Amino acid sequence: QGQLVESGGGSVQAGVSLRLSCAASGFTVSPRCMAWFRQPPGKEREGVARFIPVTGITTYSDAVKGRFTISQDNTETTTYLQMNSLSPEDTGMYYCAAARYCFWPLRQSDFAFWGQGTQVSVSS
Repeated sequence: QGQLVESGGGSVQAGVSLRLSCAASGFTVSPRCMAWFRQPPGKEREGVARFIPVTGITTYSDAVKGRFTISQDNTETTTYLQMNSLSPEDTGMYYCAAARYCFWPLRQSDFAFWGQGTQVSVSS
């Protein structure tokens, strides 16, 4: 049974960068889609970015396009979310998720594996 563990969150001021990591383990078959979701305080969880390992395709929500970059290491065990120019609107719990396949916009129901989340708080 696959497991995902996120790390790298924290409390920062607007304008700085953070890099989130998602360590995958226990997968008998590497997921064909890795994604990051976030849940702002008092709001629903939303898809932020996806990465398709076999093609290298990346897709981003309009809210983060141009500021965030999703990537994966060569071993396909760690997925990253580089977040630049952070703003208070980026505050939330960030979740890594894995799926056999995924579409855009992301559908939470496609993702069978989820991490526990890592908190990102951005102050102005």
